[in-house]
Amino acid sequence: MHSKNISMLVFILVLFGFAFWLIWPLDSTRLGRQGLRLGLDLKGGTHLTYQADLSKKDPSLSDAAVMEGIRQTIERRVNAYGVTEPVIQIQGDNRVIVQLPGIRNIEEAVKLIGKTAELVFKEQVLDPQGRPELDEKGQLKWKPATATGSDGQERTLTGQYFIPNAHVAPGGGPLGAPVLNFEFDREGGNLFKQITTRLAPTKAPLGISLDNEVISAPRVQSVIEDRGIIEGLTLEEGRLLAIQLNSGALQAPLKIIQQQDVDPTLGADSMQKSLIAGIIGLIMVLVFMAVYYKLPGLLADAALLVYGALVLAIFKMIPVTLTLAGIAAFIISIGMAVDANVLIFERMKEELRAGKTLGAAIDAGFNRAWTAIRDSNISTFITCAILYWFGSRFVAGSVMGFALTLFIGVVVSMFSAIFITHTFLRLILNTPLAKKTGLFIR
Repeated sequence: MHSKNISMLVFILVLFGFAFWLIWPLDSTRLGRQGLRLGLDLKGGTHLTYQADLSKKDPSLSDAAVMEGIRQTIERRVNAYGVTEPVIQIQGDNRVIVQLPGIRNIEEAVKLIGKTAELVFKEQVLDPQGRPELDEKGQLKWKPATATGSDGQERTLTGQYFIPNAHVAPGGGPLGAPVLNFEFDREGGNLFKQITTRLAPTKAPLGISLDNEVISAPRVQSVIEDRGIIEGLTLEEGRLLAIQLNSGALQAPLKIIQQQDVDPTLGADSMQKSLIAGIIGLIMVLVFMAVYYKLPGLLADAALLVYGALVLAIFKMIPVTLTLAGIAAFIISIGMAVDANVLIFERMKEELRAGKTLGAAIDAGFNRAWTAIRDSNISTFITCAILYWFGSRFVAGSVMGFALTLFIGVVVSMFSAIFITHTFLRLILNTPLAKKTGLFIR
């Protein structure tokens, strides 16, 4: 039994060492490792809420499929833009929440995410005399540029035929102006060749329309098959458009219904105050356990430190995005970890007063307290599941973060109380401390 306890102790120490190595440092990138993921309320950034117009989606697709496609498209755009640790979630039936930590330019973020990025090539509408027609506003009329596909069907040339490698050449246009280079797949190249063959003899313009707005209309000088350029863009416009085209078009138009800029200074101040409160609370718990429960309390304190390292390591490995609500849940889970030890130690004292040996009292204390610990924690798990469902249904990110963090904390607290504390107590049975009853009961 003693060798088994030693083996368990070695396992706990190795686990603690690995967890401590993983989480340190908490908030920097020293040693080539990232710190804990911080939520928008702690790091600052941009919060956007979009509503999709599902009445304009493809009728063959379900609402859920369209929303998931929109979420994935936004995620690809945000990742290509270089945002670290973004949060993109579907809210209800037709809304998407986008949180961009570290992004301060809301206007740029809106441009990146919200455009449908439906790119269509167009030809000018000509009158019977071959002259360009104008609409009631005096603007040129355009119609979709079509050609015959490989299946014999008439098809419109759109961005869906792009190979996702569009990129901006800073000085590729006239007078060093930036241009956006794109490339078609085989089917798109076939359509593009037919269209440019038709337009080249008259050097007619080929309009490039993004979300029903013609952004460029270069004249076709020769037959082109698989490559092209878009002119008339600034460098930043070209970069954003390249991201949008490479990520694909949104499957339904989006309308922004909420936007919020979160100040990182406020987040840093909240983070500091939360950490101070957590440290003060932890010290008070450690002192109480050591004073009231004596030696078992000190062992529980050691187990609690291991518990804290394990929870933070799990937060980092999953990874969990830490918010103020998450920090609150973590602090609550510390109290619940101590609560399990309190139940066990009170049972132990009862067994010792009844005349049992320390070893028997330890085993009986854990066995008899287990059902109460199990049932209370199961109740907490159910509450966490309800809170998480509620948060996902109404996209209350702070509620979801609180539920997930509390769930992880309670799971680890059960492991800490039942396994780690039990191992520490069993280890002292073969030491002189086991004979000093005053160290265990008053």
